[in-house]
Amino acid sequence: MPTDELKKRKLLLNLAIVHVEPDAFLANLMPWLEITAYISALRAGEVAESADGTIPSLSAQQLRGGGVAAVGNDAMFAFCMTAALREDKAAVDKVEAALVERLGPDFPGSSALWNFRGIIDAPVTLDDFVGQAGRKMLTGDKPPPPMRAAENWNTGLRFLEKARKSNFVREIIYPLAKWHRQRWTETLESGVAFLHHIEDSVPVLREVLAEPRNDEPFIATVLLKLAPAVDIELAEDTEGYLRSLGRRR
Repeated sequence: MPTDELKKRKLLLNLAIVHVEPDAFLANLMPWLEITAYISALRAGEVAESADGTIPSLSAQQLRGGGVAAVGNDAMFAFCMTAALREDKAAVDKVEAALVERLGPDFPGSSALWNFRGIIDAPVTLDDFVGQAGRKMLTGDKPPPPMRAAENWNTGLRFLEKARKSNFVREIIYPLAKWHRQRWTETLESGVAFLHHIEDSVPVLREVLAEPRNDEPFIATVLLKLAPAVDIELAEDTEGYLRSLGRRR
């Protein structure tokens, strides 16, 4: 069944993304693009299911199509996000070089990659913000200590918002939760002097880090409870969003 093949292929790509394995990502990206395009065509009544269960390869025209590009961008964005969380620029470089060589500069996913490569002076969209934060993480461009906790907070929120819009949400959330824990542990160990309302913020920071699980509710709780520590006043909709996610455990 095509849906069984979809699950199998996605699992392989999931593993490549969560573990930031460029070779596995390259090996499994095209099979993922093929099965998603095939199932989309089946649902639209554009093709009939093959009798022998084979999944057709993508034509040059399909590779330039909007549907395949969107699926490629989603996968590429997810891979770049998890690579950024590990500061693994080499992994992104390897994926880009291989895909350009195989498919040319306009390969499916190239638009997503541009967000992590180009410099956007005035980010507007969520993709802009995530890509620019990711670019800094990949290049090791860290802000000075007085600004570091606030930038970590803003990056964490943007990454959470983007992850929840991805088909690879679970694969992004776990490394994102670990990243939050690492960054805020560093703040507790060497950066509390730069927090606002130190007497109130440090006990809250210790409290949120005491939660052992690295999951979406942990991320939401960190962002919700530590906003005052970085002098951020949450908008009502953002506060409600984080409270809702924090209750999902």
